[in-house]
Amino acid sequence: MATQYFADRGIFSAGRVPQEDLERTCKATGAVMQTTVGCLDEWSLGTCGKFEEVQLGNERYNMFTECSKAKAVTIVIRGGASQYIEEAARSLNDAIMIVMRAIKTHAVVAGGGAIEMELSRYLRDHVRTIRGKQQMVVSAFAKALEIIPRQLSDNSGMDSTDILNKLRQLHMQSDENLW
Repeated sequence: MATQYFADRGIFSAGRVPQEDLERTCKATGAVMQTTVGCLDEWSLGTCGKFEEVQLGNERYNMFTECSKAKAVTIVIRGGASQYIEEAARSLNDAIMIVMRAIKTHAVVAGGGAIEMELSRYLRDHVRTIRGKQQMVVSAFAKALEIIPRQLSDNSGMDSTDILNKLRQLHMQSDENLW
């Protein structure tokens, strides 16, 4: 009866909404959950710029957009086979978690072979202080460390020789700036 009352007046209402969904809606819109309609005031009502019911495939979704208090979003992933959807969800989750960790820790460890290049540079500097056969072994190990950035640049379609030379120059410039 209540649902029909609201529908007759152009107001959307939903029944049997899970508690978790209610809480997320309240957070996004700034509303306060009410157990009765007896004490409604403007402070307990939230705001939403746009609300619409959308059908995607066989599922119907209630979309709350342009909410002033929203600090999160819902991403709807669709696809042909469930294994592709699950893989996309895992990849998306991994990417989101990486960004979240980077924001929380305020520290990032460089990737793309940066650590290997730095170790190679350090060993090439250190090899000048070594004599004999050990010098050749350390130099070969320093060169072996550069295989990782070389392979990454090859895989991305870049000229690995140019990239490695640029990386070596960047390391030399950064050393000069430190002193």
